[in-house]
Amino acid sequence: MNGQTAVLRKAELHGSLTDPLLDTMNFLNEITSRYPSAISFAPGRPYSGFFDTAQVSAHIERYLEHLADTGSSPAQVRDAIFQYGPTAGQIRELIAEALREDEGIAVSPESIVVTVGCQEAMFLAVRALMAASEDVLLVSSPCYVGITGAARLLDVTVVPVPERDDGLHCGDLEAVIRAERTRGRRPRAFYVVPDHANPSGATMPLWTRHELLDLAARLDILVLEDNPYRLVSPGTQLPTLKALDRERRVVHLGSFSKTAFPGARLGYAVADQLVTDTEGRVGLLADELSKIKSMVTVNTSALSQAAVAGLLLSAGGGISRHNAEAAAHYGDLMRATREQLEQCFPASDPVSRWVNWNTPAGGFFMTVRVPFHADNAALVRSAEDFGVIWTPMSYFHPGGGGDDRIRLSTSYLTPAEIGDGIARLAQFIRTEHATSVRGSAAAGAARNTGAAEPLSTLGRASR
Repeated sequence: MNGQTAVLRKAELHGSLTDPLLDTMNFLNEITSRYPSAISFAPGRPYSGFFDTAQVSAHIERYLEHLADTGSSPAQVRDAIFQYGPTAGQIRELIAEALREDEGIAVSPESIVVTVGCQEAMFLAVRALMAASEDVLLVSSPCYVGITGAARLLDVTVVPVPERDDGLHCGDLEAVIRAERTRGRRPRAFYVVPDHANPSGATMPLWTRHELLDLAARLDILVLEDNPYRLVSPGTQLPTLKALDRERRVVHLGSFSKTAFPGARLGYAVADQLVTDTEGRVGLLADELSKIKSMVTVNTSALSQAAVAGLLLSAGGGISRHNAEAAAHYGDLMRATREQLEQCFPASDPVSRWVNWNTPAGGFFMTVRVPFHADNAALVRSAEDFGVIWTPMSYFHPGGGGDDRIRLSTSYLTPAEIGDGIARLAQFIRTEHATSVRGSAAAGAARNTGAAEPLSTLGRASR
């Protein structure tokens, strides 16, 4: 048989596959693998030193004991590990207990859907809420690329709400909502990370949280609250939006990737909003998310659920005490990064006027303003010539912006690596700044003399 090999045209595949957004993380992975000796401030990973392979089997065994102790037969215990299990998840009661213990969030287990990481929770929520072409998703900008990526895959329009240097202003959010409605669009939900945000590291003040909830009720929108870093951050945390929510305006998106371990790929959505049908029957939004999940991943790994459940049980129901050491560790790393930046860029140094950074109270990330265009080309120069990797903040601005800022992740490195890495980064910043100054001076001289700029100068200036 003479067959023809299938050749697919990329232009005929889904448009998201040509969107640069979907290439951002792959590019970072490529850079990291291409320069393995470079110190990388890019990955937002937990510190591997807290993990022990023996923990996994111990956690699973603890969960199996719990099932037997609470009346499950040997056959039911077996099926809880080896079979598919309920689509909405089989450890919802334990997650509900942990939310009460750790976060002061009181919800029924029925309002929880256990997902394959928080990324699936985002996908399910966006898919369920965006029903028509005029429905739009609002996001705080800068924002996590996972939410904008999910929206792009679903052909959902994303509208950024730019944050100011001191964070979100609800007046800006209200202005965007009203402008979108004037255009004939329907803002359905607003996505935000209130605590130690990825990528900025910013935390929303308490009064802004109350103002946001009041705004959501007044203008009839939902809030998608993503909060993975609270329980791995030092100090007393502000209440979550969901803990303050009295009108079921918040869909709380959670993850055990930072608080337990990423390999479990376990997340959840708290969706206690009431849903009525045309015949007056009332259910929960969680039920609708579960329907979508049944056609996406069918259910969440029983083994992953068992491992996380065993950890929760071993920790006494919540997980905050289990993470106390990790939270202190990450706080120390953040402080070490800040102190190293202060040493490398003292106030007396002329270059320091062009470099500044924020001071997150927790989480994994901080933002640094730099005196050059922080794009992929600059990242390659940094990795190749100075052996240090970072993330361009422009990745996280769906409406454009962040070109002079970089994100540093402080969670995955040792203090020694942070010291060495920031020293390398400082050398790179100084070199880029000097190149930019020379390019500007040459361009000015060329304009004054009327001479054409040499190609080499143009090349440097374009950086």
